[in-house]
Amino acid sequence: MARFRYRMQEILDIKLKMETQARQEFAQAKLILERELEQLERLKNRKLQYEEQAAELLKGKLDVLEILFNKDSIIHTEEAIAMQELEVKSARENLDEVREKLKNVMQERKVHETLKDKAFEEFLMEEKQQESKEIDELTSYIYGQKLLEAEEINAEDVGDGSQTRS
Repeated sequence: MARFRYRMQEILDIKLKMETQARQEFAQAKLILERELEQLERLKNRKLQYEEQAAELLKGKLDVLEILFNKDSIIHTEEAIAMQELEVKSARENLDEVREKLKNVMQERKVHETLKDKAFEEFLMEEKQQESKEIDELTSYIYGQKLLEAEEINAEDVGDGSQTRS
């Protein structure tokens, strides 16, 4: 039996490598987004702590300097939150781009795998046809040999019978 060789195997291999690379890029982009979200969460928690501290400062003995420092910290934290939200948005957009790229690369790979599967099916059909042809030829040869043997036996029988009559 002949060995199957897909003529575009090199292209399929490249597509597989591209998919692996795209998966790695996706994982990295997802990790970056998770880090940015964690940073945003930490900033929001810090702001919440400053707001709780502000409420405590207003309850007890009023320390104007401490209250102003706390208010300034809240403002800076809000600015940092706004900046971090931009970072999160950017990371999400990047993740979406990488996801789309991965999706496209996967589709290309699947197309090539489908082509390979079809080529393999054709190969199997050709092999089956070739095998069937060889079996038919062998059967015809064996049948022909049996006919020749039968004719030889008949010729001998006829030859033996004619000698005894004479």
